[in-house]
Amino acid sequence: MLPRWLLFLALAAPLCAQQVSDADRQRFEQIKAKHDRGEPVTPEEQQFAQGILARQNQANQAAQNAAYAKAHPPRESTGLVPLPDLGTGLYQGEQGGLYPGGRNTPPPAHRDAGLALAGRVVPLDRAGNAREGNAAEGKFADTGRIVLLSIGMSNTTQEFTAFQQLAAREKGLNPKLAIVDGAQGGQTARITADPKANFWNAVDQRLSAAGVTGRQVEVVWLKQANAQPAAPFPAEARRLEADIVTTLHNLHDRFPNLKIAYLSSRIYGGHAATPLNPEPHAFETAFAVKWAIADQIAGNPDLNYDAARGPVRSPWIAWGPYLWADGTKGRKRDSLVYLREDLGPDGTHPSDSGRRKVALQLLEFLRTDPTAPPWFLAAQ
Repeated sequence: MLPRWLLFLALAAPLCAQQVSDADRQRFEQIKAKHDRGEPVTPEEQQFAQGILARQNQANQAAQNAAYAKAHPPRESTGLVPLPDLGTGLYQGEQGGLYPGGRNTPPPAHRDAGLALAGRVVPLDRAGNAREGNAAEGKFADTGRIVLLSIGMSNTTQEFTAFQQLAAREKGLNPKLAIVDGAQGGQTARITADPKANFWNAVDQRLSAAGVTGRQVEVVWLKQANAQPAAPFPAEARRLEADIVTTLHNLHDRFPNLKIAYLSSRIYGGHAATPLNPEPHAFETAFAVKWAIADQIAGNPDLNYDAARGPVRSPWIAWGPYLWADGTKGRKRDSLVYLREDLGPDGTHPSDSGRRKVALQLLEFLRTDPTAPPWFLAAQ
């Protein structure tokens, strides 16, 4: 099989005159002809050709983004209704609310199961034992930690890093808590759904760098999306839901003591200057989260968290903070709005102020949701 760069070279389209000089274009064509004749290409020629192709790809992407931005001017708001505000109302035939029935709180049985699991989130030693020597009557391990791990893509790591900074200054948190950012730029739900993706090796490295192990991971914040969604609703949201479910399987398989995963969807995308994840797709990612949680509540065995009901495939899942608001129009439940300055130059990734808004939402959620204070806050 040809090396990947040679395949790109063999299939390369004519180079854009505006991006490559006449001399570089001529040399590139000579290398391509040499390759097409079956002649060996030197490492230096390979590096040159790769550089030319990278420049061309960047130019093509910039041109595509410029065309997209021209066809899709920024919007301060969209008129879409945040899921908590939509309630029993419908969006393209799908009911609003965060939970089944258009409600914004979980059914009592699901809430109670989460509370029971929250009570079992205790400091674990590096081997995953809650008590020294794993003895039922032994004392809790002095070196034990409770790991809160983030999983997701670029927005997630940017927002979670801001959360880590807030948490480091926050008083009253559990001193046994270790907050680790496992989210990574460019690592979409389609990637985290792959159990063999290098993403997971990087997560292991970050845990090790933080002085903890995978056996100490007990709680996850999962915020995911897929790049360049194009199909109309509900197709892309259904694909994302499937990737989220498979990601939850991977989390369960990799972290044997994981008990709880809080899920969030995207922030406002009405200022997107590229097709990476614009509106209404950013808004619609919430349905992927809603459907996955609803499936677990309904007893779908693919999302079973209770060993008494069969093979465990997933942690207990529930909504974390719902982060979407309709730009400057905001939402009813609080004062959250997204201004243009809350987004970076591409209108998709959050700026420093946008990251802080998300971080504050996450911190408030973990301080107040009934399932979080038992392990997130210091004992009173």
